[in-house]
Amino acid sequence: MKTRFTVLLLTLFMSVNLSFAQEDSQEECMTNLSLFDGYAKSKKYDDAYGPWKIVREKCPKFNRAIYAHGEKILTHKITNSTGAEQVAFINDLMLLHDQSREHFESKYDLADVLVDKANLAYKYKKELNKTDEQVYAMFDEAYTKDAKNFSDAKGLYSYFSLAVDLYDAEKLSAQQMFDKYDDVNEIIEGIIESNTVKLNKYAAKEEAGEQLSKKEAQRKASYESYINAFETKILPSMDQKLGKRATCEVLIPLYEKDFEENKNNGVWLQRAMNRMYAKGCKEDPLFLKLVQQKNTIEPSADTAYYLYVLTGEQKYIDQTISLSTDPLKKAKLYKGLAQELKAKGSYSKARQYYMEALKLNPSDGSPYLSIAAMYAKSANNCVIQTLISVPYFG
Repeated sequence: MKTRFTVLLLTLFMSVNLSFAQEDSQEECMTNLSLFDGYAKSKKYDDAYGPWKIVREKCPKFNRAIYAHGEKILTHKITNSTGAEQVAFINDLMLLHDQSREHFESKYDLADVLVDKANLAYKYKKELNKTDEQVYAMFDEAYTKDAKNFSDAKGLYSYFSLAVDLYDAEKLSAQQMFDKYDDVNEIIEGIIESNTVKLNKYAAKEEAGEQLSKKEAQRKASYESYINAFETKILPSMDQKLGKRATCEVLIPLYEKDFEENKNNGVWLQRAMNRMYAKGCKEDPLFLKLVQQKNTIEPSADTAYYLYVLTGEQKYIDQTISLSTDPLKKAKLYKGLAQELKAKGSYSKARQYYMEALKLNPSDGSPYLSIAAMYAKSANNCVIQTLISVPYFG
């Protein structure tokens, strides 16, 4: 009986001590959280490092600020160190990215964590003694495991850029490089489309004469900035990086060689004809062959559009419009049709299609610029014609 009482008393004593220890630990974490939060907000990252480290080690689930501020603190340490010390901080930031998802999974998508680590490895490739293949594999893991959340502009460009570098080093085939271009391009098109849909809501509100609230104006500016970054910086940079590796002289033999193997693969056919059209290879018989095959197995607005480009027949314009249901994709097709007609000098019809594109995507102002350019050219032509028709009296 006495032994049982002693054990019970000892258990109770240990329980009380553990409770007090936990309270002390919580209090210590709260104090240090307040300290490093204040320092970090003032950008005094060296002062923040000590108390931040205590909270991270003792209370890793305590507050998400551990990971939000922690990234800034360690980035500062990396920037202001060299050699083995710098490598240690880089590896610690890699670990912190993993821990952020481990302890706050709902706040950190898998792709975000993997891309952050890949971006870090890419930036400090030399210091970490990593090869292009190793860093590419890190980006590829993010794409393979969580493509829908792979939206980081810098990461997407670096991923593709490494694919080109590996192609140049003969470690990826031309087809693999083009596939990666298309993979990344499709992600970017999805991001642009998603932000355009959100942006158009505000554009419609403004067109109706309503004033946007301060918050709405900020969101509108954010969507515009995001779209602009991808459309005017990332996509052109990708095309510049691809450069002469994607000329007609390269593409035609490649697609000729792989046609029989892929003639029933709708994705391959779509990408091949898109690439040939984008690079000005539409005059080659292979382009028609690709389009006709795609139209045979999977008729779509795209194939109808390309058939119009090839034949100039009105029925394919009608088919293009009838097969296109998504408003943004339809707006893009209208712009494509307008550009083809503009190139042929059919300004009146081109203007009609530019206006249709504007109705479907009011936040895209580029049709206005094209219409203005047509008016300017028409005006110049009229002036020239007038000058030619006026008799000269010398």
